[in-house]
Amino acid sequence: MKYPAFIKKNDKIAYVAPSFGCTFDPYLTRMNASIDNLKELGFRIECGPNVDKALVIGRSNTKEACADEINYYFQNQETKALLSVGGGEIMNEILPHINFKILSENPKWFMGYSDNTNLTYLLPTICDVASIYGPNAPSFGIKPYHEYLQDTMGLLTGEKLWINNYSKWEKIDNQKKENPLDPLVLTEDTIMTSFPKDELKFKGRLLGGCLDILVGFVGTEFDKTKEFIEKYQNDGIIWFIEACDLNTMGIRRAFVQLDRAGWFKNAKGFLIGRPLSGLDDYLGLNRFDAVKEAVEKYNVPIIFDVDLGHLPPSMPIITGSLGEVTFKDNHLKIEMKLV
Repeated sequence: MKYPAFIKKNDKIAYVAPSFGCTFDPYLTRMNASIDNLKELGFRIECGPNVDKALVIGRSNTKEACADEINYYFQNQETKALLSVGGGEIMNEILPHINFKILSENPKWFMGYSDNTNLTYLLPTICDVASIYGPNAPSFGIKPYHEYLQDTMGLLTGEKLWINNYSKWEKIDNQKKENPLDPLVLTEDTIMTSFPKDELKFKGRLLGGCLDILVGFVGTEFDKTKEFIEKYQNDGIIWFIEACDLNTMGIRRAFVQLDRAGWFKNAKGFLIGRPLSGLDDYLGLNRFDAVKEAVEKYNVPIIFDVDLGHLPPSMPIITGSLGEVTFKDNHLKIEMKLV
C-alpha cells in the first residue's frame, strides 16, 4: 500500500468538485468559511475550476472536466492533498476519464465521503494508494471544530492515527439550521450494537464507503475488489459501510449482491454506520437483520450504528490501512497502521 505524504503548514491543498459543486447555501457559505479557517491553520488553498459550478443535478461539470480536475491536481507536484467540496449523485460517470496511472504514480491524499466513494474506494483497490473516507471540505467551515474534525486533521497531518467513537450524534431533523455556520446539534446518544455482544478485538485492511456507491462497482471494469482481497489475504478485510438513500430492503439487497460478487471472502469484521434513510424498519425488516442475515455465515464481528456516514459526527478512516478494532462497553477504537 502506498501512503501519501502527510500535509504540513504552507502545503497547498486543492479543493475539487468531482461530484457536487458548491453553488448555494448552506454549502457555499461553509466552503468559503472553510477556506479561511484552513488558511488560518497555515495551509494554502487553491480552488479547482469546478467547485462553484452545477452543470447538472448532482455533478459540478461535464464528466470530462471533472476527471481533468482530478488528473491535474494529482499530477501537480505542488499540490499535497485534494479535498472534495461535496457529495452528489453521478460521480461514477467520470471514472472512464480518470487516469488511474497518474493517480497511482503520484500518491496524494484524496478525502471525501458519500459519492466520493468513487475515488476513496478505487484509489486503494485499483492504484494501491490509501485515501481518507472523511468529511467534505465545507465541514471545516464550522467553528469550533468538533472532535471528528480535529481527528480528521490529525490524520491528514499524521499526528493522530487512531480514532475513538463520539458520545452523541445529530439527527436529520436537527440539520436545518438558521445559519449555515451553526454548530452540530448533538441530541442523540451514541449506542452501538454488536454481534456477538462480547468484548471484541479484530484486525484487517480497512475498506469500504457508501453502500449506495459500492454496489454500483460490481461487474464493471473498475471492480478490482477480489484482486485487492487476494493481494492482502494475509491481513483480511475489515469492511466499514454506511448507506445514504437505501432503506432497509435496499441495504439487504446490496449486501446480498456484494456477497454474491465474492467481496466478503476473508472478511475479518464489519463496521456498519448509521443509515441515513434506513434507521426505521421497512416492511418488517430492521437495519440489524438487513445486514446480519446476509453476512452472519462468515462468523466475524459486526458492530452497528458506528459513527460513520451521513449523520454526523463521522469517524474519518484511512482506507487501505491496516486497522485494529477494539470494542467494549459501547466504546469503539480504530487504530490505523501504515504498512
